[in-house]
Amino acid sequence: MKREFSNPIALQRADPWIYKHTDGYYYFTASVPAYDCIELRRARTIQELGSAEPVVIWRKHDKGRMSGHIWAPEIHYIDGKWYIYFAAGGSDEYETEWEIRMYVLENDAANPLEPTWAEKGQLRTHWESFALDATTFEHGGARYLVWAQQGPAMQGTNLYIAEMSNPWTIKEKQVLLSKAEYAWETVGHNVNEGPAVLKRNGKVFISYSASATDSNYCMGLLTALDTSDLLDPQSWTKSPEPVFRSSEVTGQYGPGHNSFTVSEDGAADILVYHARSYKEIVGEPLYDPNRHTRTQELYWNEDGTPNFGIPK
Repeated sequence: MKREFSNPIALQRADPWIYKHTDGYYYFTASVPAYDCIELRRARTIQELGSAEPVVIWRKHDKGRMSGHIWAPEIHYIDGKWYIYFAAGGSDEYETEWEIRMYVLENDAANPLEPTWAEKGQLRTHWESFALDATTFEHGGARYLVWAQQGPAMQGTNLYIAEMSNPWTIKEKQVLLSKAEYAWETVGHNVNEGPAVLKRNGKVFISYSASATDSNYCMGLLTALDTSDLLDPQSWTKSPEPVFRSSEVTGQYGPGHNSFTVSEDGAADILVYHARSYKEIVGEPLYDPNRHTRTQELYWNEDGTPNFGIPK
């Protein structure tokens, strides 16, 4: 069955996250251009998410923590409740939007569009530094968190993993999974961020984004056997080349910060990502609003690894 989408799915929505729930709805959230709130929308099909009415379920604080740079929200359903993980700037000490940390919202309503979200506070790691892009998954009876953070003595952002004791708290062991080391991960900035997890074919895959958020933005891949210790860095192998990058052929640039969902019939994996339709950017790429949400079918190689193709 061939699955084609009319891209873009949604204009000016970066860092897209699409989740298909057991109620038959797709739930969609992403960074908005003003970086000032969290929107949520739902639809019966992926394509219809673009025309679905967005509902603002949370707005940034006027000052202090969570007062700026509201980035990359993700919605998850865990043990009968909804959770949204997101990054935000601001702190108790400084009125700066660059004090980026990770935070969690919780909602016990059946419909997460209901305005009953409660702040669970900061998702704290082993040290205070620039931290963002939290994602969570269950495996082998345990729940894990994967996120991006500036290391204690390193420039740029690295990927870490930890087991969780509840949806807003990690356990003691925090493990470095990946840092920017290849040339394609260090253009403009040393970046490993935006992790997304997919379990298939006896393996656990973590895709992630690298380099500055212009046309150099691209995606790498970490792979582990699903029988391995996911908290052991030696369990993971890293792709030496990008698995998804800008395409002059299709005119899509800087694809990344992806998520994964499934087709309406549940038979195919769908890649969700953002990209721009032009290469040259005036000013800071972070404030260029034209990163649009796009989707396409994710294919599989004979060895059981994902084939991302090129951005369409």
